[in-house]
Amino acid sequence: MPQENNEKDMERLVKDYQLTQEQLRLYSIQLEQFKAQKAELERAKEELGTASGKVYISVGGVIVETTKEKAVSDVADRLELSDTRIAAATKQYNELRSREKTLSEKITEIYKSSKPG
Repeated sequence: MPQENNEKDMERLVKDYQLTQEQLRLYSIQLEQFKAQKAELERAKEELGTASGKVYISVGGVIVETTKEKAVSDVADRLELSDTRIAAATKQYNELRSREKTLSEKITEIYKSSKPG
């Protein structure tokens, strides 16, 4: 009977482990996307810092003229949102990494305890 429980536990843990790995992969991709967006916004901020004359922004696929001040404010707001997204995704990623480690340790423990000898 203990052997059956170990097999069921192992099966459940392996499924949880695989799901956790897939979630980690997705969060990793998402983090890279957020970081790329932030880098793009940082470049826009630099360009705005040296811009003189007319400034244009893209709004819903349409490019419109705006003031430099509004553009700077918009980029700053988007950078702040980007930082928030990166922090939240990083936190979730780290929690998943911890869960992955715990599951791996439990799987190893059950595997070792079920081996004869």
